Amino acid sequence: MKTATVINVEHARAQARALLHSAELVCSRTDVERALDRVAAEISARLADVYPLVLAVANGALVFAGELLPRLEFPLEFEVIRVSRYRDQTAGGVLNWLLAPQAALQGRSVLVLDDILDEGMTLLAIREHVLGAGAHSFSSAVLVDKQLGREKPMQAEFVGLRVPDRYVFGCGMDVKGLWRNLPAIYALKEGA
Repeated sequence: MKTATVINVEHARAQARALLHSAELVCSRTDVERALDRVAAEISARLADVYPLVLAVANGALVFAGELLPRLEFPLEFEVIRVSRYRDQTAGGVLNWLLAPQAALQGRSVLVLDDILDEGMTLLAIREHVLGAGAHSFSSAVLVDKQLGREKPMQAEFVGLRVPDRYVFGCGMDVKGLWRNLPAIYALKEGA
């Protein structure tokens, strides 16, 4: 059983503000809004007629989904999923479903939303699970694709923004559990 941790609110607030103050703006709110409009148009052109099942990967993709879904003016089914490859470890392992899709995947066109495509291993494992469960098709949309400078095991079909290989946060992505609520994307300064 986990015990509740008491935090010093003033100290936590000061640390959060210091993190943001020392960060660098990577994508402005306007950049994010334009990317959302473009991705919504691309998804609509491809999936408007298939009544897709849209799965948002919690927690990171919740902000992305909340901004993207109202831009998709066609019928769809929506669920949140939660997966982990880490389970208290620092290196990723087998995908664990903490909250699996409740809808049947058999024969469905599935669109998975995630906040960031980093190394691509989690999204690849989700894809394998969805297709293995009998989905007709799988596609993915990410708000940001981190440019690692090397090949990834999978690419997203719909990409909002490309960001440098730095620790980024905002728009659903967190830094030390903070700042998911920012409307723009920031990067920690090198060495921070």
